[in-house]
Amino acid sequence: MHQPLVAVSSDVRQFENYTWHAAPQQYLEAAISGAGVLPVLVPSFGDRLDLDVLLSSVDGVMLTGSKSNVDPRLYGEEATEANGPYDFARDATTMPLIRKAIERGVPLLAICRGIQEMNVALGGSLATEIQDREGTMDHRARVSDNQDERFAIHQPVTIKPGSCLAGVFGAGDILVNSVHRQAVDRLGSRLQVEAVAPDGTVEAVSVRDSRAFAVGVQWHPEYWVKSDDVSQRIFKAFGDAVRAHSAARSAARAAAE
Repeated sequence: MHQPLVAVSSDVRQFENYTWHAAPQQYLEAAISGAGVLPVLVPSFGDRLDLDVLLSSVDGVMLTGSKSNVDPRLYGEEATEANGPYDFARDATTMPLIRKAIERGVPLLAICRGIQEMNVALGGSLATEIQDREGTMDHRARVSDNQDERFAIHQPVTIKPGSCLAGVFGAGDILVNSVHRQAVDRLGSRLQVEAVAPDGTVEAVSVRDSRAFAVGVQWHPEYWVKSDDVSQRIFKAFGDAVRAHSAARSAARAAAE
């Protein structure tokens, strides 16, 4: 089966005396097995990258989750050690990548840190350490050495009627594995809320009037993509959008010849 190329964000990490640009395997595996696409890591070199060339060469963009948080200075707040760690090189790469992907109509799936990057890139802000806010659930992972327990599917979210995700799941409640300590606060321009947690926390967004699939989710569909129907559906929807974009580009090239 044809595997269109999808650009995937990378974290910058220091280990083994090297600087690495990397992404967790779960996201790459989900891209291949869940969306049927070929993930290509984009190194986090900020404005040294020609993003127009990149987006002319791929048919989708996927932003992964990460332990790091978006630099609060990008939405007018102070960066503190308590709200870290940060990955400034990733921020410098993903922010313009998000805006250009939306502008060019390239399908976009943003997961966990990705939805937060998406919101900030479009002028929004983030609420940090939300577990300390009165009336807010503790959305952090369960304390465990077992990853399956930490990423267990246990939290309901409500899909908004008439939203993009309502076309994927139907309106109403689904169960997800939402794991995070900060969340969307002021909603970015052009974004609309797709789903909320029982405490009102924004759990998914999409781009209004987008030319292509452009969705961010706060939960982790990549983790259970091989066994959970909800997780499978969102990756299939993304993969279908990527293939549609690839087919449209091929048709345009053929017409121009």
